[in-house]
Amino acid sequence: MVMAMSDSAASRLRRQLESGGFDPRLYVKQLSQQSDGDRDLQEHRQRIQALAEETAQNLKRNVYQNYRQFIETAREISYLESEMYQLSHLLTEQKSSLESIPLTLLPAAAAAAAGAAAASGGEEGGGGAGGRDHLRGQAGFFPSPGGASRDSSGPGEEGKQRTLTTLLEKVEGCRHLLETPGQYLVYNGDLVEYEADHMAQLQRVHGFLMNDCLLVATWLPQRRGMYRYNALYPLDGLAVVNVKDNPPMKDMFKLLMFPESRIFQAENAKIKREWLEVLEETKRALSEKRRREQEEAAAPRGPPQVTSKASNPFEDEDDDEPAAPEVEEDKVDLSMEWIQELPEDLDVCIAQRDFEGAVDLLDKLNHYLEDKPSPPPVKELRAKVDERVRQLTEVLVFELSPDRSLRGGPKATRRAVSQLIRLGQCTKACELFLRNRAAAVHTAIRQLRIEGATLLYIHKLCHVFFTSLLETAREFETDFAGTDSGCYSAFVVWARSAMGMFVDAFSKQVFDSKESLSTAAECVKVAKEHCQQLGDIGLDLTFIIHALLVKDIQGALHSYKEIIIEATKHRNSEEMWRRMNLMTPEALGKLKEEMKSCGVSNFEQYTGDDCWVNLSYTVVAFTKQTMGFLEEALKLYFPELHMVLLESLVEIILVAVQHVDYSLRCEQDPEKKAFIRQNASFLYETVLPVVEKRFEEGVGKPAKQLQDLRNASRLIRVNPESTTSVV
Repeated sequence: MVMAMSDSAASRLRRQLESGGFDPRLYVKQLSQQSDGDRDLQEHRQRIQALAEETAQNLKRNVYQNYRQFIETAREISYLESEMYQLSHLLTEQKSSLESIPLTLLPAAAAAAAGAAAASGGEEGGGGAGGRDHLRGQAGFFPSPGGASRDSSGPGEEGKQRTLTTLLEKVEGCRHLLETPGQYLVYNGDLVEYEADHMAQLQRVHGFLMNDCLLVATWLPQRRGMYRYNALYPLDGLAVVNVKDNPPMKDMFKLLMFPESRIFQAENAKIKREWLEVLEETKRALSEKRRREQEEAAAPRGPPQVTSKASNPFEDEDDDEPAAPEVEEDKVDLSMEWIQELPEDLDVCIAQRDFEGAVDLLDKLNHYLEDKPSPPPVKELRAKVDERVRQLTEVLVFELSPDRSLRGGPKATRRAVSQLIRLGQCTKACELFLRNRAAAVHTAIRQLRIEGATLLYIHKLCHVFFTSLLETAREFETDFAGTDSGCYSAFVVWARSAMGMFVDAFSKQVFDSKESLSTAAECVKVAKEHCQQLGDIGLDLTFIIHALLVKDIQGALHSYKEIIIEATKHRNSEEMWRRMNLMTPEALGKLKEEMKSCGVSNFEQYTGDDCWVNLSYTVVAFTKQTMGFLEEALKLYFPELHMVLLESLVEIILVAVQHVDYSLRCEQDPEKKAFIRQNASFLYETVLPVVEKRFEEGVGKPAKQLQDLRNASRLIRVNPESTTSVV
């Protein structure tokens, strides 16, 4: 029974762990709440560990069984492949022989007509053997698996075209190639394609090299000798790179076709060398052919024949200027080698990430074609170059994308930004640079660990953010110096957005966590000090940080004001109007220092004999709390907070003034009334002037509301017996 319950519990646990909506955190939380103690958790941990070991054993068992089945299947496939290979080889030879019979038997038929009597069975057998040998020579264009062949028989353009047609009939999905005039096969062979990053084998392919392009077809295993069209690459946009042997990876070469690249492996080193040589030769021949065509197109035509005046009496005497000068103006020399190889050189530079070299070539071409006409050859060249410029721009844009690594700081983007600016893409370079730096700043803030005291975290946050902002500003000034001033406006907009990101993290840690006003004031002070450092480069963002923080600071001032008012009301409710007895001289000395730090310099006159203070505890506590609030609030002060701070001070002071006024009017005991009047005198003649003076020093201008409040208090001193409230 116990075993059955254990199996049931294990099965239930397995189903729970395998469910699609399983949440580990929630599971552990519920388990901790339901467990009775450490023993239950240990037992549950042992059950999970046993389940993990059982799962691992099942996985090993399944892998072993699948591995055995895989070996058996691979062995059967190998046998079948061998048989199919033999059958395909026989069928290919038979087809080649049948197609070549008319070509090989025409000379034999003529000879047989001249000497039919001398023909014998042995001669016929010899003729058949010779025919088969000749057919084998022609069948070199029809590759056997794993082989490669080169068109060296020179059967003429018609023969080359016919051979290409026969070959392409073996490739599905490339009928459109048969309609290209003047196209013929140069070389073909089997290759194995590998993945560029991890060098994992992808597929078997067959390459067909024509005089102007390279066709890649994939091998169809279910139809031996047949292929499916995969890709077609023009030779003028193709770069060939030899891949150094690194056993077991050897006999490989790479084809670069922006924006992709492919790696192929030949059967052996000899075939690899043949592929490299024939590709370079064919590309060179195609380039030479294109150059000759451009020279012929740019060559001046003969001047038009002009009819003599004798034969054309109606011709105007002024209309006899030849058209030859116009033809001379349209002539542009494009036969130079560097111009002919420019598209290919640009492809190589882009593939090798030589962005500076690519832009240098473009500048050289633009300088050469400057102030020159644009005949058709020049327009064709510019069309090819513009395509490479588009490809280069895409690569540079990708280099600046936030998906790339953000390490290295803003200097890591200088290379791509400078080349985009040289290409005339200043606006795009500015946008991508700022987007990249925004992602970097966001990542740096997100990776900052929240640990320790709030002030320590704010120091780290300010250092990370403002250092990044300062480095970005300096790099921006270096990269975009001399460009359109609109880029600087874009930077200011970006800086404001980045400051918003900083304030979000700042407020979440300082204000949302309900820190004390003193801590919030210190944190804001640190942020302001770091922000002022940007003034060294002429960037003042202080007004932005004020605008973004004003709402949070208003909330903090209001919240702390309410705390002081509630505390003051609570002390007022328990007020007994008795003198303070601090018991020890040390306590009295400490109170004197506190009151002196609050700005009350004449506190000595309110101290009595021994350790007595001729003031109420409520008034002394109110003085310290109010002056502390004022000092911290002045650290947070900026003009937008003037009325908020002033109204908060007035509300706090009114609570004390109302309490003294009420006590003075209601108290009947002469001694206590005299003591209340003494506290009122301290409050009106000492505390309020200190508050008013400190506020004026911190803000820079006097506060009329505080002056009116102090003047209104004189009515109480003039007529203390009045039962009318003046507040």
